[in-house]
Amino acid sequence: MSDRIIPLIMCGGAGTRLWPLSREGRPKQFINLLGKRSTFQATLQRVSDERLFGRPIVVTGAAYRFMVLEQLADMGMQADILLESARRDSGPAIAAGAVYAARRNAGAVLLALAADHVIRDTGAFITACEASFPVASAGKIVTFGVQPERAATEYGYISPGGIVDGAVRSVESFVEKPDAETAARYVANGYLWNSGNFMFRGDVLLAEYRKVDPVSIDAVVRAVDQGERDLAFLNLDKCAFESSTAISIDYAVMEKTAEAAVIPVSFGWSDVGSWHAVWEMSEKDELGNAANGAAVFDNSHNCKVSTDRAVVALEGVDDLVVVSTQDAVLVSRRTDQNNLKRLVAKVKTVAPKVTQDPLRVHRPWGSYQGLDVGERHQVKRIVVNAGSRLSLQKHHHRSEHWIVVRGTALVTLNGKEEILHENESIYIPIGAEHRLENPGKIPLELIEVQTGSYLGEDDIIRIEDDYRRD
Repeated sequence: MSDRIIPLIMCGGAGTRLWPLSREGRPKQFINLLGKRSTFQATLQRVSDERLFGRPIVVTGAAYRFMVLEQLADMGMQADILLESARRDSGPAIAAGAVYAARRNAGAVLLALAADHVIRDTGAFITACEASFPVASAGKIVTFGVQPERAATEYGYISPGGIVDGAVRSVESFVEKPDAETAARYVANGYLWNSGNFMFRGDVLLAEYRKVDPVSIDAVVRAVDQGERDLAFLNLDKCAFESSTAISIDYAVMEKTAEAAVIPVSFGWSDVGSWHAVWEMSEKDELGNAANGAAVFDNSHNCKVSTDRAVVALEGVDDLVVVSTQDAVLVSRRTDQNNLKRLVAKVKTVAPKVTQDPLRVHRPWGSYQGLDVGERHQVKRIVVNAGSRLSLQKHHHRSEHWIVVRGTALVTLNGKEEILHENESIYIPIGAEHRLENPGKIPLELIEVQTGSYLGEDDIIRIEDDYRRD
């Protein structure tokens, strides 16, 4: 048995229910929905007390690996990062984390947490963890059952049974997302919301999982044991991991095991699964309106606005969600968010880029943002973090002109180095080997003007790269 809880943070989801702010290239767990930090960072903060929690394990997709590193560094934290080659749902992901932890401590107690959930009351969360720890150490799989605030139809429910130990109770049954009438009956009968967050001993979970799907567990074990180290990451073996069955942990284990237990909690939980949920969690004015960014409300009630630049003004409307980004605008009924997934699918057929990539694209060295694009030109704003550098590269179809607007740039061009300061520029011809580096202590910002017959991101031939990208 371990003396500290190992957080196991699931960070690979890429939902579209908070489009256009959340996108495939930067999903909701990495964006600041309700404060100055992302939900992933808020999750890390909740498990940062080293007296109770050990070093976290983060399971994420390869596409998000540098976002995870960046946000960990911003928190001053470190973690073991396991990379999935493909999404297999929460079952194999949690099993991989359990196998990885067991390689260090067979009796380790883990706390599986979703990176995109919100918990308002950290003190109550810690209390629930402390109460669950001895029960999980003894071999129970303890899920956090949220005491309902309303008859929600978007969550599954848990029927609690008798007392196991202290506040922890047995589980009589897990039930699927109900209709409104059934949800009201569940709440009246004392059912709990299934938060999908739970605590367990790694060997217990793997044994219970093996009882119902030994093939998948064997595949996950191979994926961990045959995984390859790459910088700060462990790449789970692709062939092995993808041979596991894609299934949620609830279906794979929790609904089948006799070891399930539940602790009723009330710590301001939400899975932030819709703009309605964001509105519920947001600070509101006296008319129920909530805003991130510049918004003006007149004779409007219970609306949610999120805008990153443009002023949004609402007059004479109720129960609306308006989300304005630089390349997309959403207007939707706040109380009818279940159709957003269908809407995004339609948008994808017309303008796929706005459902996949944010306008500001993050890279391990910083970010870039498109400012203007034409048939034979493209203008970008590039930010390079202090001490970081891009790959040594060349292009077959475009030339580039760089103008420094802040900081200091170290440019390598065909083997020669040159320092550029603010308001200085350099021309990069087609086919020239070049590299951009920030040797300074503040972010480097520059404007890049590309011209050529093809301006796609795949016209990058990397010769050397600190981040081992293709």
